Amino acid sequence: MRKLILMMTILLGASVMAKADEGMWLLHMLKKINEAEMKNMGLNLSAEDIYDINKASLKDAIVMLNGGMCTAEVISDQGLVLTNHHCAYGAIQSFSSKENDYLTDGFWAMSKDQEMHIDDFEVSFLVRIEDVTSRVLEGVNDDMSESEREAKIGEMTRAIAAEATEGTDYNAQVKGFFYGNEYYLFVYNTYRDVRLVGAPPESVGKFGGDTDNWMWPRHTGDFSLLRIYADKDNNPADFADNNVPYTPKRHLNVSLDGVAPGDFTMIMGYPGSTDRYLSSWGVEQAINLYNPTVVEVRDVKLKTMKEHMDADKAVRIQYASKYASTANYWKYYIGQTKGLKRLNVYGKKQQIESEFAAWVAKDADRQKKYGEALGMIEDFYKSSDPMIKSNVYALEAGIIGADITLFAFRFNRIYGAAMAEDDMETRKQIMGSFAGTSEGFFKDYDLATDRDLLRNTLKMYKENVDKQYLPSIFEYIDSKFKGDIDRFVETLYSTSFLASESSLNAFMQLPAKKMKKAYDKDLAIMLGNSMIEAYRGTFANPAQEKFDKGYRLFVDGLRKMNSNQAYYPDANSTMRLTYGTVGDYYPADAVHYDFITTTDGILQKRDPSNPEFVVPAELSRLIEAEDFGRWANDNGDLVVCFISNNDITGGNSGSPVINGNGDLIGLAFDGNWEAMSGDIAFEPELQRTISVDIRYVMFCIDKLAGASNLIEEIDFVKTMPKPVEESTEVAPEMEMQN
Repeated sequence: MRKLILMMTILLGASVMAKADEGMWLLHMLKKINEAEMKNMGLNLSAEDIYDINKASLKDAIVMLNGGMCTAEVISDQGLVLTNHHCAYGAIQSFSSKENDYLTDGFWAMSKDQEMHIDDFEVSFLVRIEDVTSRVLEGVNDDMSESEREAKIGEMTRAIAAEATEGTDYNAQVKGFFYGNEYYLFVYNTYRDVRLVGAPPESVGKFGGDTDNWMWPRHTGDFSLLRIYADKDNNPADFADNNVPYTPKRHLNVSLDGVAPGDFTMIMGYPGSTDRYLSSWGVEQAINLYNPTVVEVRDVKLKTMKEHMDADKAVRIQYASKYASTANYWKYYIGQTKGLKRLNVYGKKQQIESEFAAWVAKDADRQKKYGEALGMIEDFYKSSDPMIKSNVYALEAGIIGADITLFAFRFNRIYGAAMAEDDMETRKQIMGSFAGTSEGFFKDYDLATDRDLLRNTLKMYKENVDKQYLPSIFEYIDSKFKGDIDRFVETLYSTSFLASESSLNAFMQLPAKKMKKAYDKDLAIMLGNSMIEAYRGTFANPAQEKFDKGYRLFVDGLRKMNSNQAYYPDANSTMRLTYGTVGDYYPADAVHYDFITTTDGILQKRDPSNPEFVVPAELSRLIEAEDFGRWANDNGDLVVCFISNNDITGGNSGSPVINGNGDLIGLAFDGNWEAMSGDIAFEPELQRTISVDIRYVMFCIDKLAGASNLIEEIDFVKTMPKPVEESTEVAPEMEMQN
């Protein structure tokens, strides 16, 4: 069962009940639940056109990136893939240096031989979904404890996944839904050779930076291009020079029609994690404890990184991805807390719980089954409240406070596995496997920056967490360094074999006895072990099993209480479809936001003195000359972004925004500030998904980058005007453009 205190992904929301624009729907349920409504809203496809396991459908053009970190879509018959700039940001950064600063300048492969393989990067196609609830729960009964139940379910899900992939190259997983009341099998085909094809300059892909993050109006060209490679038979293969571009079962055509208010939109992708059934006690804990603690720690980390990044271009490149990731959640939790308070989500959750309690009380059988559910949930939150601050600090200031701490923990696992082997050759092989990890670590590591991060976060940790919850490393600092954190940190970085690549290489050459002696006294190793131990300790809650059972019963009862309602499950990195319409909104009294932005706004925001609002000279020239080519709308304007009321969350970054004909009109990349509480309560008047207009993407590829080679492999469509006498019931004829 997911715990609130483990939630680390961005959530953009909905309430429990389903409304027209709300819900993250499983694709195999569309025919039964959603098809009729979607068609009434403007869908010209069938449910089978979207999801079919026997013939090519839209699902075959959508991919999951790296197990669910983002979504992407195939947009050519040569395996060309489109996703967000921020989804490929780490890859772009990994190829960047002071000599080739692709983050700042952008990157474009003008031919396939210039495309660059991304290490440890993969894309997964969904093969099929199967309801396996009855099989998973076959051996489960009400007399089992929650731990016994989980063990039995784990045994069954592993067996089902193994059975589904036997004799194939597929990978599969069985996931629980509705808090363990339903289970579905997902089978994937995963490709491991993925290459970077194109990315705009950071001043386009991240235009507006942290200032505009989560905000509307937006003018960000948040896109990048990848390509999938396969073996000669179109099957997944490890990277090899003789691999060939993947031939997809289906790719998306790109629409040049643009958007208008009321236009139907659907988004397909892999939303990461939501908590739509969060209780009032969970909301209260988020507002008062969890969120503000994350913000206070990340605020210090951001200031520390920025100081070093501003002083050294090399450090800026090294820490660009880390800074962006840290800043994203920092701002998110600020906005979420404000939204939860402003919309009285706590009160709304209390109302749902009151209705549930009244429903249970009306029937003796319900009282027997569901009577204790809410009490179990409440008990857990009351018992966990004192641990929340220490839990956040153990993770945010401890494990990921500085890079060396997590690096030490990872090394410790390798070292432990090696020492467990009697055979010396096997030991060497295991230790040698750490080489790839360490190479990547030191590429994006600056000792001075990391040292300041550790110093500042350790001081925060000691000052803000109750002494009884402090990790054991602080006792060591008190006894050996008289409580002087500065001296401890200086000693650690001057003596630890993990502090530099040269010292780690020297350590790896030591004989076994000397290696063990150095390992046992290393301060970074001690620090990493202490922080992991502290973090794990914050989850030792005796009320956990009852909490898991309580939530499972609450959600089961809630669905039965409202049996005439169509419920959708929480996001869990499985493919979902959301649908809605394009439209404006009123964020506050006397304030109105239009549904699109244009390049006029880029020039209005342009500020050469502010790195977040620098506009490339060539882009400025093109905009000022109105040199938009065929990418302009009917008014001659170039639309940059648009908004719709689709229901999305983290993991949907890079998801395609698709019109009623199944064509690509945009690329989802953000939510809006006014709806930051949407992970818990969907607000139809405020909730908006921010997407980059596909025509702006194509303009940047064509006019800004001059990458005509990419434009030529994309299929474009534009709705032809209907003859006056033509019936409005006839589906629009489409003109294919190259």
